[in-house]
Amino acid sequence: MEHLKHTLLILFAIHLFFSFAQATHFKYCDKKDSYAIKVQGVDISPDPVLPGKPATFNISASTSQSVAGGKVEIAVSFFSVHVHSETRDLCEDIPCPIAAGSFVLSHSQTLPVFTPPGSYTLKMTMIDGNGQELSCISFNFKIHFGTLISDV
Repeated sequence: MEHLKHTLLILFAIHLFFSFAQATHFKYCDKKDSYAIKVQGVDISPDPVLPGKPATFNISASTSQSVAGGKVEIAVSFFSVHVHSETRDLCEDIPCPIAAGSFVLSHSQTLPVFTPPGSYTLKMTMIDGNGQELSCISFNFKIHFGTLISDV
């Protein structure tokens, strides 16, 4: 009987964890979805993002071809107004070459403390070394003001 209670407690804890860990909805830039890199999901941690604290964006994806390298172009908008752009070497966030199959592109960044709270849109374009667009997605994320947990 004690073993059954322990098992039920573990299952309940796992259920609670996955109930709060939800993937962020994304959409492809090209409605035809004909990209060489297919995105399966976007996870943001913490969600919502907090100014002055590290935030991690994990992009789960797959490709049927090896990718030797390239770049990632990021554009961020705040209420449809462009507020930030950056171009990163693809191999900074994932070891290259990327083998055919599934992979996770992970990028962590700390936003300035003075970043205004609200809804943001991030557009991410992956381009190979020859200038071919490999994938392009956009997704929304929120930035909250202050901390969610007190420092008491």
